Amino acid sequence: MSEVDLTVHLTQDDVVRALRSDVRTGLTATPKTLPPKWFYDARGSELFERITRLPEYYPTRAEREILAEHAGEIAELTSANTLVELGSGSSEKTRLLLDALRDNGTLREIVTLDVSETALREAADTLAAAYDPVSVHAVVGDFTQHLALVPGTAPRLVAFLGGTIGNLVPAERAKFLTALRDTLDAGEWLILGTDLVKDPEVLVRAYDDPTGVTAEFNRNVLHVLNRELAADFDVDAFQHVARWDPGPEWIEMRLAATRPMTVHVPVIGLTVPFIEGEQLRTEVSAKFTRDRIATELTDTGFTPRRWWTDGNFGVTLAQAVLD
Repeated sequence: MSEVDLTVHLTQDDVVRALRSDVRTGLTATPKTLPPKWFYDARGSELFERITRLPEYYPTRAEREILAEHAGEIAELTSANTLVELGSGSSEKTRLLLDALRDNGTLREIVTLDVSETALREAADTLAAAYDPVSVHAVVGDFTQHLALVPGTAPRLVAFLGGTIGNLVPAERAKFLTALRDTLDAGEWLILGTDLVKDPEVLVRAYDDPTGVTAEFNRNVLHVLNRELAADFDVDAFQHVARWDPGPEWIEMRLAATRPMTVHVPVIGLTVPFIEGEQLRTEVSAKFTRDRIATELTDTGFTPRRWWTDGNFGVTLAQAVLD
């Protein structure tokens, strides 16, 4: 089994500082907001895995099927020596690409980047065992901050899957894609998964399942704040809300206060009033058209080379603009 090379760019102290800053900024804003990355403690990650198996939640299945069908073509087109996965999680879908690159005879290195060192170590050890003697480099970092520090032997193929780019608003997407292009050499590759604009009823069902798993996932951010910042949110007093906003074409997840309350966050010295019905936005999940994806990629220095879709979800293979 290959030895995992671990690099830490994001320490636990960094995470604590970021949480405190995000909570102070978000809960004092109008309207109140919290970044979706704070859903994902161990419980939140388990809840999200349950969401991906719900019949209403199509994106994970759709993306996996597209990758399964076209992984061989991706490997042949890119001949990548290194696969870099951003926000690696369990690396399940990425294995389709890794298998194809190995079969193509080009795979030399695997780079996984995630904010959770524990989850990253587990995933990296599993990959090292499965793809020996390919080297595995695990990077503890945030893809919005540490792209320039991502290693790998050229040519690299960066995988940003799951529709995660939809959690960024347009200005954040442009900043992220520009930073990624600046990190890559000309001719290197990006494989990007994006959920598509469709019937709003289908979208809302995907984010508001009848069994309440997504509602529990949404409220989990309040459990995180109670545990990490000694906050006193009455979690059950917040109702899960998922709504389609046709202007920016995204789903918003919110938590609505079912009664007036005052929440204390003593670790950061914050007192937060809520009126009945007030909503706290916890996530946006932008949906795309093929033209919008192509435009955003082109505007940030990429050339779209392939596009695959099942009608619900899209996967784009793009190349850093050749000099």
